[in-house]
Amino acid sequence: MEKTKVTIGVDIGGTNTVFGFVDKNGKIIYSSSIPTHSDKDANQLFERLFNEINTSYKKFENEYKLVGIGIGAPNANYYKGTVEMPPNLNWGMVNVLELIKRYTPLPSAITNDANAAAIGEMIFGAAKGMKNFIVITLGTGLGSGIIVNGDLVYGNDGFAGEIGHTIVFPNGRECGCGRKGCLETYASATGIRRTVFELISSTNIQSKLREKSFEELTSKEIADAANAGDKLALAAFDYTAKILGMKLADSVAYLSPEAIILFGGLALAGDLIFEPTKKYLEENLLNIFKNKVKILPSALPGAEAAVLGSSALIWNELAKKNL
Repeated sequence: MEKTKVTIGVDIGGTNTVFGFVDKNGKIIYSSSIPTHSDKDANQLFERLFNEINTSYKKFENEYKLVGIGIGAPNANYYKGTVEMPPNLNWGMVNVLELIKRYTPLPSAITNDANAAAIGEMIFGAAKGMKNFIVITLGTGLGSGIIVNGDLVYGNDGFAGEIGHTIVFPNGRECGCGRKGCLETYASATGIRRTVFELISSTNIQSKLREKSFEELTSKEIADAANAGDKLALAAFDYTAKILGMKLADSVAYLSPEAIILFGGLALAGDLIFEPTKKYLEENLLNIFKNKVKILPSALPGAEAAVLGSSALIWNELAKKNL
């Protein structure tokens, strides 16, 4: 009997690295994770990772054939195969694809997590059949992956598509990138927390959120408060959506996407973020784009999204080469 082809999807995070075996239809045959140990160099991670992959694969090798490996990682460069100065890893500059060759001859590809999410939506998720769309990841920061004419936009140097680091307000909130006023400082899980505390200091709106410290407060608690009718929490979501909708209207002017897919922790707030974002998007769109762009939730299962995205990356590369 012919073995079913599967790829290895790997997502490297600051705390954990997740991997899984995924077939062409997006079915995860097996997944697991190991601690990343972000304070150590890349070599130790890949040695442990491939030990774990090889051990796990032995359970499935009679039925499944490995055909490629896709990796999602912070500050990953698709063109060079490198991870460059990742914010949560003590790596510096590492050529990951060269490192992988020590452990496997399989075809491999790497990109950042938001780009992997975009390919994942195109292959397995909400963007099936679409050729022009944007994925916005609303997590601790704001990531983005852009698909134009069916291809992911990498730009000249591999780092295109940083919508989260477009400027909302010159000299605005300080960003982790070293500049001020970036979109991700306003529209992200961290951004909405900052908005709550600005509202606490600048208004007299009564709210249970006033009892929380910044370190304690989570975006989920803000969403729970908003769903319970908390006026300050509702104001924070409205302000976040106003900024996000305005900047997405700029992206539509550049790219004319069929859809914008919202993904990540803050997107789990559902209508609290989707409805006002759509409203403010429409208010700011050029007339020729009005009522043409859908705002959609991700269709990748939350716990499996990272593995599916990185797996989709290599499935997409294999398809290009007819492998």
